[in-house]
Amino acid sequence: MALRAWLRAAGVPAFRAKQILSWVYQRRVASLDAMTDVGRPLRTALAEAFSLPGLTASEIARARDNTRKLLFTLERGRAIESVIIPDPPRLTVCISSQAGCAMGCDFCATAKLGLQRHLTAAEIAGQLLAVRDALEPDERLSNVVFMGMGEPLANYDNVVEAIEILTAPWGFGLSGRRITVSTVGLLPQLQRLVRETPVSVAVSLTATTDALRDRLMPVNKRYPLAELFATCRALPIAERRRVTFEYVLLAGVNDSVADATRLVSLLHGIRSKVNLIPFNPFPGSPYSPPPAAVIDRFKHRLLSSGINASTRVTRGRDIQAACGQLAATHQQEG
Repeated sequence: MALRAWLRAAGVPAFRAKQILSWVYQRRVASLDAMTDVGRPLRTALAEAFSLPGLTASEIARARDNTRKLLFTLERGRAIESVIIPDPPRLTVCISSQAGCAMGCDFCATAKLGLQRHLTAAEIAGQLLAVRDALEPDERLSNVVFMGMGEPLANYDNVVEAIEILTAPWGFGLSGRRITVSTVGLLPQLQRLVRETPVSVAVSLTATTDALRDRLMPVNKRYPLAELFATCRALPIAERRRVTFEYVLLAGVNDSVADATRLVSLLHGIRSKVNLIPFNPFPGSPYSPPPAAVIDRFKHRLLSSGINASTRVTRGRDIQAACGQLAATHQQEG
């Protein structure tokens, strides 16, 4: 972390880092001068070297179901999004790790933007600071998912530093069990993440054959299904935890009983759960969500084989809920 390195180089005792970070992330000071237990000379030096982290939402869209999407404008017209998802008793925040994305998944609105840049750890955590300000008085953040714009594991170091901020007592103080990092399947980084952090992991799957996943998710050409599932079987997942597999259901593409049957076979030997996600349409996409009966049939095939499976409720459709859609609209208008 840059602050620790700076303090060490300046000969400042290590405990000062936690003290300063607590002022930033817990007490939400608006100025470094407000850090009353930090000496003025140090405050002055800090002000010259650093600025307080934070993002200000340029737009907050509220859906009829009370889902809220926050748009953050960056430099050069770039933008990122965070989403507040109420699901009592939980309140989940979905955050971004990159502006745009380089993974090229064919069903993803963010992919159409391409990769613009990585977010810093302060920008990733700063989304939660802004979200906290946007919550209602009776709302309390319970879960965080790295499922917004970008591929978290392609921005590994900044994401891991952000996880430290989210879990540290001087930061947001969240349990690692309440944080989930989603990946398209960057396997070396996935193995590191499980070893080096306390978070839960989710793998975006969406296809049960290499031919289809090659088309939908180009990462599969680098890490095909056999390698992906062999890695997942070997992950040192803690007891009572599971690997989540996210499966975006695309009508007539990957929603057949045969697909579900192959998925059962692929998951053999993995402590897992499947999150079925009906496709959330966005302009220009050739895909659509399957009918409810098809989704239920797919889910029943998994459940009847002993697979823990659930269907994600589509939320915020009236506020351009597909990830990256609001940011893309902003950039087009800009």
